[in-house]
Amino acid sequence: MPIVQYIVVRGDLGWPLGALMAQACHASVAAITKFNGHENTKAYLDQLETMHKVVLKANEEQLMHLTKNFSDNNIDHYLWKEMPENIMSSLATRPYEKKIILPFVKHLKLFDQPEKV
Repeated sequence: MPIVQYIVVRGDLGWPLGALMAQACHASVAAITKFNGHENTKAYLDQLETMHKVVLKANEEQLMHLTKNFSDNNIDHYLWKEMPENIMSSLATRPYEKKIILPFVKHLKLFDQPEKV
C-alpha cells in the first residue's frame, strides 16, 4: 500500500497563496524531520521520485480539532505555528498508509485556493 503524507493548511488566514505554500512546506519538513527514524518515513524518503502528498484546507477550529484528534489517537504529526505571531497555520503527518489517516480527514476538502477575507 502506498505511503502518503497529509498536510492541512489554514485557508481562512487571508494570506497570499505563496505564504500559505510556505507554511505547508514548513509543516511537511518539520514532520519528516521529527519522525525521520520511523520506518514509513524512511521508506517514503527512499521513493523521492514517487512521493505522494495530499494537501487539505481547514479553518482554525478544524485545525485545532484535528491536531487534538491526532494526538488523542497517537497519530504522529507536527503542528506548525508561524512565529513570532504564534499563529497555527498548518500541520503535517508523518507518512502513513492512506487508510489510517483518511477517517480523520475525510470531511476536509482539497486545498484549492485561500478564502477571501
